[in-house]
Amino acid sequence: MTYTTMSVIKKRSGLTSSAINSNNLATEANQREKVVAQSSKAIGEITRTHPTVYLIFVSLLLDLLAFTMILPLLPSMLEFYKKNDVGGLYGYLSESIRSFQELVGAPQRFNSVLFGGALGSMYSLLQFIVSPIAGGLSDIYGRKPVMIVCAVGIAASYGLWAYSHNFLLFVLARFVGGVSKGNISICMAVITDVSNHQNRGKAMALVGIAFSLGFIVGPMIGAIFSRFADKTTSHWFWLPAVFAMGLALLDVMFIVTCVKESLPREKRSKKIINTLSHAIDHISIPALFKFSAVQNLSKRDISSLRSLGLVYFVYLFIYSGLEFTVTFLMYHKFNYTSIDQAKMFLTTGVIMALLQGSVVRRLPQRLTQISAVCGLYLIIPAFIVVGIAETSQMLYLGMILFAISTAFVVTCMTTLTSKYGDFHQKGTVLGVFRSLGALARALGPIVASIAFWSIGSRITYIVGGILLLCPTLMMQRLKLS
Repeated sequence: MTYTTMSVIKKRSGLTSSAINSNNLATEANQREKVVAQSSKAIGEITRTHPTVYLIFVSLLLDLLAFTMILPLLPSMLEFYKKNDVGGLYGYLSESIRSFQELVGAPQRFNSVLFGGALGSMYSLLQFIVSPIAGGLSDIYGRKPVMIVCAVGIAASYGLWAYSHNFLLFVLARFVGGVSKGNISICMAVITDVSNHQNRGKAMALVGIAFSLGFIVGPMIGAIFSRFADKTTSHWFWLPAVFAMGLALLDVMFIVTCVKESLPREKRSKKIINTLSHAIDHISIPALFKFSAVQNLSKRDISSLRSLGLVYFVYLFIYSGLEFTVTFLMYHKFNYTSIDQAKMFLTTGVIMALLQGSVVRRLPQRLTQISAVCGLYLIIPAFIVVGIAETSQMLYLGMILFAISTAFVVTCMTTLTSKYGDFHQKGTVLGVFRSLGALARALGPIVASIAFWSIGSRITYIVGGILLLCPTLMMQRLKLS
């Protein structure tokens, strides 16, 4: 074989080997691309928000629009009962507190603040009782049936409000609404059913967005009705009440036709008596703080839940009282009309919605606790500024700080709590958590209203703002499992 022939063979052999190597490399690259694509798809499926969450968002929004409509109307309604229910329940209550009122020097015009606080506390006290029972029943019979019953009850409460020509009927309407307000905790349980650790923060942020939008649009609707209503007539609030009932009935139909059951039969609690007894344990305050109704969790998880529950309670006790009396502060100190109040709610609601839609729902799990802590620190100057405000500009500054804080705190704390417990326990865990919040909201408004009524708004808000440092430091020191 000649030298030339050998060279040709070597060249051909080299080309063939290079071609083979190139093919192998291309095949490996393709395989790697497929693996990466499959991994990306799997990660996308894990982090994607479940469609049911968006349905719950719509249901919550309808509920909250109806619920928040009354906020700018409440001071005017209580003034209406003050003038037109002299011989009824309002007049009787005013006479009952007259001696103490003269003792502390509280102005009679602040009686509406006191009665409003009592109504707010009653509403939340009923939520405190009902939420765990509704959560326990949903663990047994499924989420959807209990949601429907709650929604029907809420619609009935607005129907009563439409015909509440005296204060007694109005109190009855609020009573029925409070008894039916177990739907929020069930909505939280549904979201927990269909989400995981990777996407639960986004889902809970959507709940926060629903609350923000509710507090944007609802008060505006109520204010528009108030502006064009003839308040000299005995039923000037009939139209907004009927409108609220229409929204509630629309929510009932939406749940029936669109929302699917999120808790399969095989994952439901089988021990009915035990589940209900645990739910009733939620009404026992010591058992509530110990999360006694939640079984089979590790000591570390139970300890974390108890710590979160305590922080949540202390925070909401102070926060809810100051939040509730803001409407009366605007009405009595700044002479705000219903439209002026609606503008304030619009401002705070837009800020909360923007933050929750752009920041809070994208928070990674590792930043949830620190975000809650930052939000808690911000609420302290917010309420102090509101307390010392003498101009609308200062009031707006305090309420903007309030909105930024609120956008983070409750959503982040709910997300932290929702990771504890198995599928059949989620309704119970979140039911206990909501009950703690309802208990705080049952006590906060009446305590803050008494303080507002007896010592004035300035001291009430400054002291309340300083006291909020307690839950802030507690949350900062928590080491959650």
